[in-house]
Amino acid sequence: MGGMGGMSGSRGSRNRPMQGDDERYNLVLNFKEAVFGTDKEIEVTRLENCGTCDGSGVKPGTVPTSCSTCGGQGQVITAARTPLGDFRQVSTCQVCGGTGESSTPCSSCRGDGRVRRTKRISLKVPAGVDSGSRLRVRSEGNAGRRGGPPGDLYVFIEVLSDPVLKRDGSNILITCKVSYIDAILGTNVKVPTVDGMVDLKIPPGTQPNTTLVMAKKGVPLLGKPNSRGDELVRVQVEIPKRLSNEERKLIEEIASLNKVKATSSR
Repeated sequence: MGGMGGMSGSRGSRNRPMQGDDERYNLVLNFKEAVFGTDKEIEVTRLENCGTCDGSGVKPGTVPTSCSTCGGQGQVITAARTPLGDFRQVSTCQVCGGTGESSTPCSSCRGDGRVRRTKRISLKVPAGVDSGSRLRVRSEGNAGRRGGPPGDLYVFIEVLSDPVLKRDGSNILITCKVSYIDAILGTNVKVPTVDGMVDLKIPPGTQPNTTLVMAKKGVPLLGKPNSRGDELVRVQVEIPKRLSNEERKLIEEIASLNKVKATSSR
């Protein structure tokens, strides 16, 4: 039975440029930064090309030589004779790591060709991002090996909550408390929005838990900053637990009038 196995891969393929890995950065924004967008300066620690050896990993002034263990092939063959025949096993050369070359490593990067450095990057955060949003910054990831292109930087967004304004997609949700008198007669109240305090008209006869819509007072749509969601205001009517004698008398008079009105309508 003939020998099995064979040379897989080549020295050239093992020495070809390799793209760098992507890098991740977690960015925390406050509520309004996420709503309207912002410019940020972030510091990212990543692998960059070694300036001493220019990314080759070889000590300056030296020249790589062919690996004496594998003869420059990057692979070694181990032969074994068994009752079934001769077998050959091909494995990566442990001396040169599969490059087929032997060299004196650069002292700055220890032969990797890359060193870890911190860089400040200007980042433009678009309006409308939310927790879980991901921004991609091209070519700002880790440097590639042997002259390969760098990876990308992915910025993952986390948005802090607001104590008053609640977000539901592109809409803002708030609760507005009014007295039962204002709910009956109607009134104007000031309510918070992402743009600041705004007047809101409470129509006469507003029922508890009515939702009033303030159009285009919500969050800009991601990628469409000129389009915005709404602010939805849930009206909470406050019923007093205690009444003064005068208040009770007036309400009892109103109740009597309602009874008379209901009787006359029959």
